[in-house]
Amino acid sequence: MSQAPLVLVDGSSYLYRAFHALPPLTTSKGLPTGAVKGVLNMLKSLRKQYPDSPFAVVFDAKGGTFRDDMYAEYKANRPSMPDDMRVQIEPLHASVIALGFPLLCVEGVEADDVIGTLARSSAAADRPVVISTGDKDMAQLVDGHITLVNTMTGSVMDIEGVKEKFGVSPEQIIDYLALMGDSSDNIPGVPGIGPKTASGLLMGVGGGLADLYEKLDIVPTLSIRGAKNLPAKLEEHREMAFLSYQLATIKVDVPLDVGLEDLHLKAPDCDKLIELYTELEFKSWIAEVEREAKRVGQVIVHEAPEALAEEEQQQYETILDQARFDVWLKKLNDAKLIAFDTETTGLDAQQAQLVGLSFAVKPGEAAYIPLTHSYMGVPEQLDRDTVLRALKPLLEDPGKAKVGQHAKYDINILANCAIGGDQACGIMVQGVAFDTMLESYVLDSTATRHDMDSLALKYLGHTTTSFQDIAGKGAKQLTFDQISLEQAGPYAAEDADVTLRLHHVLHEKLAAIPSLNTVLTDIEMPLVPVLARIERQGALVDANLLGIQSVELGDKLVALEREAFAIAGEEFNLSSPKQLGVILYEKLGLPILSKTAKGQPSTAEAVLAELAEQDYPLPKVLMQYRSMSKLKSTYTDRLPEQINPRTGRIHTSYHQAVTATGRLSSSDPNLQNIPIRTAEGRRIRQAFVAPKGYKLLAADYSQIELRIMAHLAKDEGLLHAFRNNLDVHSATAAEVFGVELGDVTTDQRRSAKAINFGLIYGMSAFGLAKQIGVDRKQSQAYIDRYFARYPGVLDYMERTRTQAAEQGYVETIFGRRLYLPEINAKNGALRKGAERTAINAPMQGTAADIIKKAMVAVDNWLSASGLDARVILQVHDELVLEVREDLVDQVRDEVRIHMSEAAKLDVPLVVEVGVGNNWDEAH
Repeated sequence: MSQAPLVLVDGSSYLYRAFHALPPLTTSKGLPTGAVKGVLNMLKSLRKQYPDSPFAVVFDAKGGTFRDDMYAEYKANRPSMPDDMRVQIEPLHASVIALGFPLLCVEGVEADDVIGTLARSSAAADRPVVISTGDKDMAQLVDGHITLVNTMTGSVMDIEGVKEKFGVSPEQIIDYLALMGDSSDNIPGVPGIGPKTASGLLMGVGGGLADLYEKLDIVPTLSIRGAKNLPAKLEEHREMAFLSYQLATIKVDVPLDVGLEDLHLKAPDCDKLIELYTELEFKSWIAEVEREAKRVGQVIVHEAPEALAEEEQQQYETILDQARFDVWLKKLNDAKLIAFDTETTGLDAQQAQLVGLSFAVKPGEAAYIPLTHSYMGVPEQLDRDTVLRALKPLLEDPGKAKVGQHAKYDINILANCAIGGDQACGIMVQGVAFDTMLESYVLDSTATRHDMDSLALKYLGHTTTSFQDIAGKGAKQLTFDQISLEQAGPYAAEDADVTLRLHHVLHEKLAAIPSLNTVLTDIEMPLVPVLARIERQGALVDANLLGIQSVELGDKLVALEREAFAIAGEEFNLSSPKQLGVILYEKLGLPILSKTAKGQPSTAEAVLAELAEQDYPLPKVLMQYRSMSKLKSTYTDRLPEQINPRTGRIHTSYHQAVTATGRLSSSDPNLQNIPIRTAEGRRIRQAFVAPKGYKLLAADYSQIELRIMAHLAKDEGLLHAFRNNLDVHSATAAEVFGVELGDVTTDQRRSAKAINFGLIYGMSAFGLAKQIGVDRKQSQAYIDRYFARYPGVLDYMERTRTQAAEQGYVETIFGRRLYLPEINAKNGALRKGAERTAINAPMQGTAADIIKKAMVAVDNWLSASGLDARVILQVHDELVLEVREDLVDQVRDEVRIHMSEAAKLDVPLVVEVGVGNNWDEAH
C-alpha cells in the first residue's frame, strides 16, 4: 500500500500571491485580512485533498540569508513588503498553528531551502512529496518522488510537466535560471538571454551551465536567434552566470530540528481559532469550528458572537418530476424573499438561450430546475413551457421580493425567453428588490471585483465551484446545456444559495450606513429594470453607411501612412513600437520625453501627443493615424458585426458596478468612447438612425459638473453666474482677467474654460500652462486670481481634503461614498493623487447619481403615459430617445422637465434637447 505523500506548503509564496491576487478584505476596524483568508482557504483545501498526509507550512524568517552575503544586490529590486501585508503575518502564523499545521521559519535561509531539504530527505526514504507552491524555482526539485501543485490554479507539475512548461528537464532548471536570471529576485543572469534562448542553449548542448561553457564553440551552429553573437556574450558574463547559478540553487542540506515524525497534523485548537476568527471577522468559519469542537469533544471557552449561529446544512435538489416541482412552487410562493438565477448557453443576454433556473428560499436550501440540457443520456426533464408558465405569475409579481446577483442579465434572459414559440411572450420579471452585485458595489465601489465568486470568498469565506470546474476551459469548454445534471444541479443551486447568503450579510452592512442604503434603494435598484429595457430595445444603425465610412477611413489611413513614410524617408511599420522608436529617436533625433520600464524611449500615445504639441510633424501624423485606425477597427468595421440578427439592432450592455465614481460604463459596443470633437467621430454617430416615422431626441445636461461645483462650494460668484444664465466661462474670464463681461476675448474665454474644468480635475499650474500655452508663473497667477475671485471654491477644496483625510472617504450629494485608501499615504505622489480624487469624486459621483435618477424618472413617465417613445442610449450626461414624429414636441418638453427636476441644487439644472434623423443631427 502506497504511503500518503508529505505535503510541503510554500507559505511565503502563497502569502504574496493571495495578497496581490484576491479582493482586498478588511475588518470593521480596518485590519487587512484578505491574504490571511486566501492562504487559510488554500490550506483547508489541501487538508481535504490529503487527509492522511504529514504537513509542513514553511515561511521565510525575518532577516537576511546566506544569499545576501553571497551577492549584496540579491532581491534589491524587490519593493519592501506593503504594510497591509506585514500586519497579516502574525495572525496568519497563529491561525496556521491553531488549525494544527506544523509551521516552520528557519533563520539564515529561505523557505525554499527548508522545503528543499525536507523534500529531498523524504524522497530519499522513498516517500512521495507534494510541494504546494507558485514559485517556478521549485521546479528544480521535481523528480520521480517529488511533484509540484499550485492550489490557486489547480495545476500539477511532474517531470514531464516541467519539460512542457520550461522546455528543459528538472535537472536543468538551475542552469536555465542562471542564464535568464530572475528580475523579481534580482538574480542577474546573462543580459539579453530570455526563456527561449536559455532552453535552446541547454537542450542544444545536452547538459548544464558547465557543459555549455565547455562547448561555446558549437553555440553558433544551434538553431537559436542570434546564435553567432552568443558565445561572446556568454564569455563576457561567465562570472555572473555562475554566481546566478549559486543564487538560484535551492539548498537541500539545511540543519533542521524537526524530522518527518514531527510533521503530523494536530487536532485544531478550536478555542484559539474562534478567538482569531472573531478578531479577523471570519464569521462564517466560526460555525465550522463550533461543529468541529462538538465532533471531537472540545470545550470552547471563547464565546462566539451571538449573531454567528450555526448555519444550516446545505440541501441542494435537482428537480426532474412534477411532484417535486409542485413542492418547490409552494415553497417559492410561501417565502418572503427568494433568490433566483438563470443558467444559459452564453453571456450575451440578447442571444443566449435559457437552460434552467435555480432558486433558494433560505440559506442552505436551494434547487435547480433543468429545462433544456441536451447531452447523450440526459435524464428526462420537465417540459420547458409548462415550467415557465407556472413560474411566470410568481416572477412577474411585483409584490414577491426577489434577490439576484447581476439580476439585469437574468431579467433580460427571461424577457427574451419565448414561451410556446411566441417571441413576444417572455417573462417580464418584477419585484427584484436586491442585487448582491450592487449591494457590494454601493458598500465599496473601490473594491476591484463584485462577481459572486469573489464576494463569496470575501464575505462568506466560501470558495464556490467555478464554471471552469464543471465546463472546462478554452476552445473545448462546454456550454451549460452540455453539462451533466450531476454537476450542473449542485453548481446552479449553489449560485442561488450563495446569492441569498450574500444578501443577508451585505444587507446588514448597508443597513448600518443609512445613506448608502438609500443610494441602493433609491438610485441603483430602480435603475436595474430601466437599463434592462434599454438593452433589449437596442439602437438602429445604418450598416451601409458604416461600410462607406470604413472604406473612406481606410483610404485616409493609407494616405497618412504614405505621409509618415515621406517624413521618415523610409517605410516602416507604424504599429511597431520598436521600429517607430528607431525612426523617431535615432533617425529624426526627436527629444526623448519618457522611457519604458526596460529603459527604451517610449512611443506611448501620451508621449506622441506631447511631441505633436511641440509641432513635430511625424508624431502629428501618427496621432491622426492611431485615432482613425481605432475608429475603423472599433466602430465602422465592428458595429455591423454586432447587429443582432433577431432584432436588426445593436444592443450595448450597461455596467453599474465598474467605475469607482458611480458612472455607468458600456461594452459591446462601448458607446462612451465615440469621439464627438472630430468629424470622423461625429460621422459614426450619424450611423445611429431613427426608424421610418420616428426621430431621435438627444437630451444633455449643460455643464453639470460645474453646476455641482457651484452648489458644493456655495461660492456667490459662481452661483450668481449660473442663476442668471450667464456664460460661466466668459464670467470666469471677466473675473480672472479683470475685464468687462462684454470685452472677453475668445482666447480669454478658452483659458477660463480650461481653468474651470482643470480645477475640477485637480490640474496643477504646470498642467494648465501646457494646456493654454503660457509659462508656469503666468498660469499660477491665473489660478491665484481665480481663487481670489471665487474664494468659496478654494474653501471647498481645502475642506474636502481635510474631511477626506479624517474619514477616509468622500460623498456625493446623495450619500454615495468613494473610499480613498491612499489619502494619508506617506508617499507624496499617492497622497496628492488621492486628494485630487477627493475633490473631483463628489462632482463626478453626483453627476452620475443625477443622470441615473433622471433615467428612472423619464422611464417611469414613459411607462405611465403609454406614448410611443423610449430611451435607447445613455452616454455620459446624455439620454437618447426614439420618438414617434408626431410626439416629438410633447416628449421634448416632458424629458426636459424630468431631467431638470432630478435633483434640487442651488443653481438650475439646464437640459439642452435636440432632435434629428440620426444621433449626430440631434445635437
